[in-house]
Amino acid sequence: MIGTVLVANRGEIARRVFATCRALGIATVAVHSDADADAPFVRDADTSVRLPGAAPADTYLRADLVIAAARTAGADAIHPGYGFLSENASFAAAVRDAGLTWIGPSPDAIEAMGSKVRAKELMAAAGGPVGGMLDPADVTADDLPVVVKASSGGGGRGMRVVRDLADLPGALEQAGSEAASAFGDATVFVEHYLEHARHVEVQVVADEHGTCWVVGDRDCSLQRRHQKVVEEAPAPGLSDATRTALHDAARGIVKQVGYTGAGTVEFLVDQRHSEERQSEKGGDAGARISFLEMNTRLQVEHPVTEAVTGLDLVALQIAVAEGRTLADAAGVAEPPAPRGHAIEVRLYAEDPADDFAPQTGTVRAFEVPGVRARFGSLDAYGLRLDSGVEAGTDVGIHYDAMLAKVVAWAPDRNAAIRMLRGALRRSRLHGVTTNLDLLDGILGAPAFADPVSLSTLLLGDRLDDWAAPRIASESRVAYATAAALARAAAVAAQAPVLARIPAGYRNVASQPHTVTFGVDDDELTVAYVSERGRLRPADGGLVAETVAPDRVVLVRDGVATAYGVVRSGATAGAETVDVDGPAGSLSLQVVPRFVDPADQVAAGSLLAPMPAAVVSVAVEAGQRIAAGEVVVVLEAMKMQHTITAPTDGVVSELAATAGSQVESGAVLAVITEPDTEPDTEPATDQPDADEGDDA
Repeated sequence: MIGTVLVANRGEIARRVFATCRALGIATVAVHSDADADAPFVRDADTSVRLPGAAPADTYLRADLVIAAARTAGADAIHPGYGFLSENASFAAAVRDAGLTWIGPSPDAIEAMGSKVRAKELMAAAGGPVGGMLDPADVTADDLPVVVKASSGGGGRGMRVVRDLADLPGALEQAGSEAASAFGDATVFVEHYLEHARHVEVQVVADEHGTCWVVGDRDCSLQRRHQKVVEEAPAPGLSDATRTALHDAARGIVKQVGYTGAGTVEFLVDQRHSEERQSEKGGDAGARISFLEMNTRLQVEHPVTEAVTGLDLVALQIAVAEGRTLADAAGVAEPPAPRGHAIEVRLYAEDPADDFAPQTGTVRAFEVPGVRARFGSLDAYGLRLDSGVEAGTDVGIHYDAMLAKVVAWAPDRNAAIRMLRGALRRSRLHGVTTNLDLLDGILGAPAFADPVSLSTLLLGDRLDDWAAPRIASESRVAYATAAALARAAAVAAQAPVLARIPAGYRNVASQPHTVTFGVDDDELTVAYVSERGRLRPADGGLVAETVAPDRVVLVRDGVATAYGVVRSGATAGAETVDVDGPAGSLSLQVVPRFVDPADQVAAGSLLAPMPAAVVSVAVEAGQRIAAGEVVVVLEAMKMQHTITAPTDGVVSELAATAGSQVESGAVLAVITEPDTEPDTEPATDQPDADEGDDA
């Protein structure tokens, strides 16, 4: 029996495993980097061990340090979570060689499935559906589009879609570099890209006694950058024939490799050919299926399967590692049939409107109302939250951008969509730009409501519509008005010397007080006045019924709306006002009346779109470049981002250096027209402007 488990991971998956361990009476150990020293998952563990450094390659990917930590802390088992070393056969073998219990499949099974190339060969040997691969040297224009994939790992890292033959060499190089950074293996391969297919996966769990359970299926078609955003179980809209074919293929490869533990077999399902196949074969012939890969670990989206089956997949992983049977561990002879429908959304620290650029910052508030379960199975229809962050958590550049997963389980799919959308709209998340607006747009879209429309291209096709701000312009005026009035009330309450002066007092009574807020890329100016000590909007369409530093009630056309207001950063020079209303949360930055000259940058400056590490610099100072040429490659949250020249010109200044860290907005380079000089010096040359280098 396992007594103490070390989780070789971080964030929400570490917290998820700790929750099951606590329920089973198993002690827990966390390992953490310096960047994660104060993270919630470290506090959740009974004990913790520091891994010096911040980058994954120096910490969570160091198998020797993780095993040494287990020995030091007295752990007798290691759970790898997902990502990092979870699918590293050498790590699994080293854990066993150290006399520890490995909570996962055998090293041989991991190695067999770890290479997507080898996995496809094994699936073919098991009689399953496999698509063909291409030799990069033989790819022609007729083969396009193709996709370059990392042979190891997953999560969209080391993956590039190529639609122009000229882009293939660069895609191979970048995918290999990204894969090496994320997984320690730069091997990539090329195959045809099925543009209109769905991404459907099958959950399997197998014990050491020859029993294999197929624990339902999931649809994960809604993706950005080949990373899943929305997942649901069961996969909606599949015919019986297609579902049976998927389950049989998954069961077949488990038997083929002698797999044990929890795993996921992933497929592309092309429903466009269903009618054609039915006419050829008669009856329900099912859709066209192509095997993608097998993930030899727990999946990020496992909570939706747990919701509809009532199983604890982490508990089953531990039971299998202890040598028990699935029936004994679960208390049932067969996997439960799915009940109802579950949908999960991944909440990311990213900006969908800016090509999903990762975002950093400190989470000032994070609340999801109505949550029935955290990191565990629901006992009734409702909401589950698995979160890696809490109020006060710093979100940095070193790790994945996912903050949390919100899961709704309801009697049917439509009810789950409505429940989840309502929860997201009432959620409070301040301090970090996220994809909340995008998630709301997806859940409210008719195309998502219709399972027939699902495909891996759907999100990209509808991104502009779905990522539009959910708080309309007129509502934003009300939010900004609430922010301005609450701010004025707070300033008056916090300044004793002004106690006898009415809030919003002006010695030029004919003019209202104004404050300007920055909201995304726009600015909103709000005017308000004070009459006999009472604050009111200058906008005649809005009436202030209640004004307090933390709550404002505004009335428009007889309808009263309450807004919660939180003000922060007033003494630090970067004041933000967070407003929560019926349409969601909105963060407004107070625009200073005077601009610091040190904040000005030269015309033609290329700025870092997010805090990141500089992977490489492709140019030199004084070099002539053309529009579209690569200038700098950045890496943030395990994804690489290419910064290209916006116009022809000369690199008149070069601030970025390979291996350095840059803050969002930092000047990377200045490109000017030939024989011209920059208008001003770059911000990085101004006093105190290079503080981001120490991030």
